[in-house]
Amino acid sequence: MSATEQVMAVAELPLQALQQLLERYGLTLALVESQASIPGSYWGESEAGMIGCTIYIRPDTPMHSFLHETCHVICMDEERRQHLHTDAGGETAEEDAVCYLQILLAEQLPSFGKARALLDMDRWGYTFRLGSAQRWFEEDAEDARLWLIQHGLLNTQNQLIFKLRT
Repeated sequence: MSATEQVMAVAELPLQALQQLLERYGLTLALVESQASIPGSYWGESEAGMIGCTIYIRPDTPMHSFLHETCHVICMDEERRQHLHTDAGGETAEEDAVCYLQILLAEQLPSFGKARALLDMDRWGYTFRLGSAQRWFEEDAEDARLWLIQHGLLNTQNQLIFKLRT
């Protein structure tokens, strides 16, 4: 990623907005000091971490990473969530649903939003068959949307339910 292709960090949004989003799902946000290791981070560095129902971030954590790990916790079943530490596991269909849900949740953060989420996903290197996150979301993500509906996380009008998968 070049210097001109920076992704938005969580420090660029009010911490309260992130906390309020997580609270709607009964999740907890834990802020780690700058440069400290992030507990439960699968990729290390500044990437968000997850342990149980807690999402760990530090000021330089990318917004897309915060949303992605949050969506993993939302999309996994209760049994996996109870034992969650670092690796979300899951199958491809669930991973696609996580990506779809993170784009929808971006709209709950007006200072971030869907357009920025899609741009940052591309900048970070998410890979989709159609070449961009936006094209995938608009043209090739119906299976992910249906997965979210089937698991009670989204209604048929694409409205968020704000509950964890059981």
